[in-house]
Amino acid sequence: MIIEQIYTGCLAQGAYYIESNGEVAIIDPLREVQPYVDKATANGGKIKYIFETHFHADFVSGHVTLAEKTGAPIVFGPNANPTFEAHIAIDGEVFQLGEITITCLHTPGHTMESSCYLLKDKDGKDYALFSGDTLFLGDVGRPDLAQKAADMTQEQLAGTLFDSLRTKVMTLADDVIVYPAHGAGSACGKNLSKETVGSIGDQKATNYALRADMTREEFISEVTDGLLPPPAYFPMNVKLNKEGYGNVEDIIREAKAFDAKTFELVANETEALILDVRHQDDFEKGHIPKSIFIGIDGQFAPWVGALILDSKQEILLVTPEGREEETIKRLARVGYDNTLGYLKGGFEAWKNAGLEYDTVTSVTAQVLEEKIEEKVPVFDVRKPGEYASEHILDVPSTPLDFLNEHFAEFPKEEDFYLHCAGGYRSMIAASILKARGYHNVINVLGGFAAIRNTGIKTTNYVCPSTLK
Repeated sequence: MIIEQIYTGCLAQGAYYIESNGEVAIIDPLREVQPYVDKATANGGKIKYIFETHFHADFVSGHVTLAEKTGAPIVFGPNANPTFEAHIAIDGEVFQLGEITITCLHTPGHTMESSCYLLKDKDGKDYALFSGDTLFLGDVGRPDLAQKAADMTQEQLAGTLFDSLRTKVMTLADDVIVYPAHGAGSACGKNLSKETVGSIGDQKATNYALRADMTREEFISEVTDGLLPPPAYFPMNVKLNKEGYGNVEDIIREAKAFDAKTFELVANETEALILDVRHQDDFEKGHIPKSIFIGIDGQFAPWVGALILDSKQEILLVTPEGREEETIKRLARVGYDNTLGYLKGGFEAWKNAGLEYDTVTSVTAQVLEEKIEEKVPVFDVRKPGEYASEHILDVPSTPLDFLNEHFAEFPKEEDFYLHCAGGYRSMIAASILKARGYHNVINVLGGFAAIRNTGIKTTNYVCPSTLK
């Protein structure tokens, strides 16, 4: 038996490759599926099942393309209603895979079709639980995403999740391995662990939502407390996962390599957004006017989904050399399929063509310390939880996730300063503001990590009205 977790840090997502006696199952595959096919072929195996734990909201799964490539059936749990052909399992249905079995455990609550898959070894012993978004390490799936589809309140969904956990998950033996769909960084829960593999026993001992003495009412209160609004792209991804999508390989093939002059022409003739995915330091030193920065080496896909509100938006890319295809692929993972092409030769080709470019003004935290005595406007674009933990005295919370709601607060005439935790998110915010005409924005290098090393006064007092 082979179990391999294929973890994608950008999405904080775990897909799973399971093999026994030449038969293979894939659980929650990424959209680009050829690596799974290649792995099975290299092992002399054949993909027999494609299991989906639920209709994912935070990424486009590869189930449809993988089924087309392999002929393997897509398996969902009860209540799933995809528009394409799929096997809708009944609760407790058993699937034979070589010498092992995989049992569908219907665990509604995160969504109403949510299911876990229990792997039993060749001796029939419970071995591992692929828990999807029902159970994470340190947390459980948020119960507010499926309210509209289920015609239920988040409290009703949370109560349903409580029942699922107590009757289907917590009854398993402590030594059963837990393989969740996500880890820290995912917006599908509040308090996910950085660990990506655990056990039922560990979770019973450490996960707040699995306390043995927890009442249903306590569970509902704690699980729903402090939930931030979900990213704007979540409903679009659910729709794609339910209705299908194009092959990512076709999207890559259709994207064109433009020389600098043609790139400029296409940008001027279309409504395409110019997305620059280089390192923030490179963007700071020079970028195409009105381009938006979201670095490929940060939490790229989730920030694209949160900040580019129209998934059908046409996109032109500026990437590091050799990372063009990777960028197109990672955009497609969250449903952004309209990449027209990329700047051949990267930003250097733009400069060498003598075309106009812009820069971002940045200062050190030490400079900010001097300026802050003059009561200059400063904005903190970190998440509300980071802000609540510690922030500069009298500086408001303007989370990057909700930047569009704060434009009226930024001054148009005087200089103002942005910071995040380390510099990645503040550069994203600066690029968006500059594209909107706020050329008086100044980025603070090193973010709050650098600010802590100065004499700038900080506090952890939070007025509730300052948080989203």
